[in-house]
Amino acid sequence: MTRMTFDEASARALEVIYMTPDVVAQRARVLDLLALAPGERVLDIGVGPGLLAHDLARLVGETGQVIGIDLSPDMVAVAHSRLKDLPQARIQTGEATHLDMSDGSLDAVVSTQVFEYVTDVPRALAEVHRVLRPGGRVLILDTDWRSLVWHNSDQALMDRALACWDDHLHDPHLPARLGPMMRQAGFEMRRVEILPMLTPRYQPVTYAAGMLRSIFTFVRRNAAQHGLSDQEVQAWQDDQADLIARDEFFFSLNRFAFLATR
Repeated sequence: MTRMTFDEASARALEVIYMTPDVVAQRARVLDLLALAPGERVLDIGVGPGLLAHDLARLVGETGQVIGIDLSPDMVAVAHSRLKDLPQARIQTGEATHLDMSDGSLDAVVSTQVFEYVTDVPRALAEVHRVLRPGGRVLILDTDWRSLVWHNSDQALMDRALACWDDHLHDPHLPARLGPMMRQAGFEMRRVEILPMLTPRYQPVTYAAGMLRSIFTFVRRNAAQHGLSDQEVQAWQDDQADLIARDEFFFSLNRFAFLATR
């Protein structure tokens, strides 16, 4: 299977999606749930373009510290540029299953839209448990792609295309299993809630509009692995264009936030 990769172009494209109002609202809710205080030390696993890390750094202030890690050097470069004027922030390459931090050294860990890409989630959770102090908190947010409601005119074709899209990550249905996995890792669950990404009518500056471009690009590149012809992929895309033109677009997807303490 072909996983999603993030070069400079895709890093910038993701940055645009993360600036849409619906994702900004998601980020605000993540910050509410974490409830950071000045002086705290927090780790952002999968820092991406650094938008969340920038907010985290402002909340903990110069007496605190934010460490952002990402596997993609291009993502690290974008995040570093965004946070370069905040002395309390450090951005570096790193991975969820091998955290380069001391035991019990952090007050909080956050990871949004990352664990679904991790091949060994139990190991990653064990690492988070190790680096958190007793009473420290973790917030993990991921998507279950079974929650997708996406209006179309050919459900069979849509199902085949989305089966291809599922290949872009390791576990497209992680949230259904994440709670028990966190408890098994030694965490005490505090809250689980849904953050819907709802676009009932097409608007170009939304998470849905940005994701359409990403999904179409990925499926077109990997269609042959699922027996999809170029003509079928084009028909699938054309159908969405027609629905948008007729003002019949609808897209809804649920993200799930898991808040726990060590």
